Amino acid sequence: MFSKKNLFSYFLIIVTIFLCVFTRFYNLGWGDNHYFHPDENNMASAISRLQENNLDPKFYAYGQFPLYLGFFTLKIFKISTSFPNSILILRFYSALFSILSIYLVYLLSRNIFSKKFSLLTALLTIYNPGLIQIAHFGTTESLLILIFLLEIYLALLIYQKTDNYWQYLLTGIISGIAIATKISSLIFLGPIFLVSLMKFIKEEKILSLFLKIITLIFFTLNFYLISSPFNIVNSQDFFSSMRYETSVATGKLPVFYTTQFKNTVPYLFQIQKIFPYTSGIFQFVFAFAGLMILLKSWKLKEDKYLYWFIILVPSLVYFLYFGQLYVKWTRFVSPLFFLFPLLSSFFIFSLKSKIFRLISIILALLPGLYFMKIYFNSDIRVTTSEWINQNIPGSSTVLSEAGNVVDIPITDKNYQVINYDFY
Repeated sequence: MFSKKNLFSYFLIIVTIFLCVFTRFYNLGWGDNHYFHPDENNMASAISRLQENNLDPKFYAYGQFPLYLGFFTLKIFKISTSFPNSILILRFYSALFSILSIYLVYLLSRNIFSKKFSLLTALLTIYNPGLIQIAHFGTTESLLILIFLLEIYLALLIYQKTDNYWQYLLTGIISGIAIATKISSLIFLGPIFLVSLMKFIKEEKILSLFLKIITLIFFTLNFYLISSPFNIVNSQDFFSSMRYETSVATGKLPVFYTTQFKNTVPYLFQIQKIFPYTSGIFQFVFAFAGLMILLKSWKLKEDKYLYWFIILVPSLVYFLYFGQLYVKWTRFVSPLFFLFPLLSSFFIFSLKSKIFRLISIILALLPGLYFMKIYFNSDIRVTTSEWINQNIPGSSTVLSEAGNVVDIPITDKNYQVINYDFY
């Protein structure tokens, strides 16, 4: 028979699963049929251009894996690859990958916390505002976050086990898929190389390690080629796109949509302008406090601190690289969003008072709960257009920002819309 304790645990698990599905899948069609996100729009356009006898997307800012995933899913279920359907299938997978990421954060935390506090970590991850937002866009971020977490989790398994060839093989497969999604995902190999070095120092089995690294490289390369073949077939277009994207990212090529990063300070910008909003101010503060406590009590001889080491060092390397770029878009640091629920739980776990723990949990959840209201309302640009139509006389001049995939949808009156060349 089930004990009351077991029943309560099952109840918590069921509630957690429900919240995962609700926060990620609710209103995936948000935006009132106006798709403003440039990357989402470009990816959906590429999918709608694909044909079974011509799989060249003619779009190389990202790899072909997420495009093929969306395209063949629609084909399997005999759904039209129209632009709106392409948007929705991309958002479906983004939400699904986000749910899988929550589970991986839970698994990572089980190496550090009790089951009770691992469920808390999952709950804080569910209501992380940045992760909720990313799950509602049909872009690559949810997939890349999932893969980065998988790489860290597999690195932990490799550290824990002696016979770990299959982990290297699996890491090679997902690494190939990551690079076939976005070339800069090469940096996701950091956790596996860190743990390989740690294992070598501990065991000094050079031949075994060499064979594992060869296995890793072989499967990474092959799954990259299988998942994104037109990067090679149309290498000229691919390299041209990469040169453009690199020049924009480093600031060598000035474009109107990166002027907001002029004179910004690397690393400080992300800490001030991104993380407090994507994590919610309370998760941000609690995570910082948790990190300070962790660093103060660091003892590498204890396994759980080695697990923290495996999690934090690759994350730091990732932040040091992407944080110094001229462009500092939120999506560039999104694979690090999982750290805030994890470190927040560590801080809450360190509190002795149950009342303070409860208050901290409520505060950490509030921003995400508030953020969810976005998906219960009309898109703000649609609301703005409705207000303009009702309150601004016809033939008036309306100033708007340029470069959006879709301008604010003013349709009722004969307005003169002048776009300014900035975001």
